[in-house]
Amino acid sequence: MPLTLDTYRLLGRSGLRVSPLALGTATFGTEWGWGAGEEESRRLFDRYTEQGGNFIDTAATYTEGSSERLLGTFAHGRRESLVLATKYSTLRRPGDPNSGGPHRKNLFASVESSLRRLNTDYIDLLHLHVWDFTTPVEEILRGLDDLVRQGKVLYVAMSNVPAWQVSRMQAIADLRGWAPLVALQIEYSLIERTGERDLIPMAREMGLGVVPYSPLGGGLLTGKYSRADLTGAGPAPDGSSRRDHNAALGMLTERNLGIADAVREVALETGHTSAQVGLAWTLRNPAVTASVIGARTLDQLADNLGALDVDLTDAHLARLEEAGAIEPGIPHALLAGDPMRRATRGELTIQLR
Repeated sequence: MPLTLDTYRLLGRSGLRVSPLALGTATFGTEWGWGAGEEESRRLFDRYTEQGGNFIDTAATYTEGSSERLLGTFAHGRRESLVLATKYSTLRRPGDPNSGGPHRKNLFASVESSLRRLNTDYIDLLHLHVWDFTTPVEEILRGLDDLVRQGKVLYVAMSNVPAWQVSRMQAIADLRGWAPLVALQIEYSLIERTGERDLIPMAREMGLGVVPYSPLGGGLLTGKYSRADLTGAGPAPDGSSRRDHNAALGMLTERNLGIADAVREVALETGHTSAQVGLAWTLRNPAVTASVIGARTLDQLADNLGALDVDLTDAHLARLEEAGAIEPGIPHALLAGDPMRRATRGELTIQLR
């Protein structure tokens, strides 16, 4: 059944209702060499909210703080109807080691800075942006809980954190009566599916709604890249430095372009665009609450929102699954085997080596 932006979903084990597509605002501002200026960003914000969208994603360091500042201006007069999600832990001031990281000092300073830029007295959803393998989890959880008790943050979440740490933190929060985690933001698309091994099953088990970012694989699933881009020949298809950025991240590969080809074929058969098919695929995962879209123009936004109308058949899904398939890894491949399942039921004895 087709979705709409006001087909709200519960976020994890909370009662918070959010749109199935979140408006990502890393494109609000041009400080990174690509993105939308203030006027175009305002049009993107207005179009999204006018159609019933209420879930908006940003971070303290997106476009050097411009993303939050612009949102603070745009949200004036309709703040209560919006779910504003931001993040902390990435370095805010080069040269100051305590202006980054998930520790308590940076947590409180970053939140205060975000509140000022967003021109609000509370943040609906706060993510720890990037794990640092240094700060004790108790320090993080207690700091987050203090902010919730102060009313400066309503819900807390994780992003880019190992599955075992997230599950550990959720267990500690439950045992100590601290604010529970309600969401997990991860990179997830037909191109990047390794989250299916542990992160996504963990999130379902622990009551976290999955919020994928980069659901179009850095733009590769829009169909705008070709084999010529593997060598950087010719001008970038989007007229910006985004192709070089994707190449530096190792995204531009023969495998990924092959997945994009499969998406394009399904798009032609269904009468939709490649971007719409790629986004719709993420929303078919029952663990996914909302995918984050990051448009730079109104045309791109309209195209992304069209993903809500896509109805993929089982045959289409099977083709997409096959194109983007990954190895499940250990122990998942072992446990999925029929002999192992029979062994757990006591039907045969197997020898593990």
